[in-house]
Amino acid sequence: MNGPVVFVVDDDRSVRSSLKLLISSVGLQVESFESADTFLQRKPPDAPSCLVLDVRLRGLSGLDFQRELAVRNIHIPIIFITGHGDIPMSVRAMKAGAVEFLTKPFRDQDLLDAIRIALEKDSARRGQEKELTDLKERFDSLTPREQKVISMVVSGMLNKQIADELGTAENTVKVHRSRAIEKMHAQSLAELVKMVEKLKSSSEPRML
Repeated sequence: MNGPVVFVVDDDRSVRSSLKLLISSVGLQVESFESADTFLQRKPPDAPSCLVLDVRLRGLSGLDFQRELAVRNIHIPIIFITGHGDIPMSVRAMKAGAVEFLTKPFRDQDLLDAIRIALEKDSARRGQEKELTDLKERFDSLTPREQKVISMVVSGMLNKQIADELGTAENTVKVHRSRAIEKMHAQSLAELVKMVEKLKSSSEPRML
């Protein structure tokens, strides 16, 4: 994975240049775009990132662009900047998940602080998604019977109840449970339960 990337989308070239200079001065990688459409042509990076976005753009506006990203399932924290902000506009942006809404002229440090928060937020999201992907891969490595057994264990059933339900021996249930714990890389049954609950809360179809 590469280092963090800050994307700047503003149709004013001088603003793009000054923002790029400011952000790069603290060691961050910056890419700038003149419109939402040009940004959408860029493949999302495999690294924490955020978007510094002007509210008023030619073509797709900043707020409409925020909605378009959500429709496309592109998760990137947004910091809005504007010279024409109003309270309803800022409320709409924040309700839709924006990290910050800064009205020009703003302090350089306020923008840098917002960028730091946004990158930390995106880094945390990526970490959670990777953990969930790893858990799904481990769960898929279980046999159908092992998946069934641990699902029943998580629901609170005892080994004897599971054995009766499946028409098998209690010792066989214990073997399935033990193998499932090993394959899921769980240190205990309690940790296995937490893992399965995370998968269930992610709406993994095979766990519902």
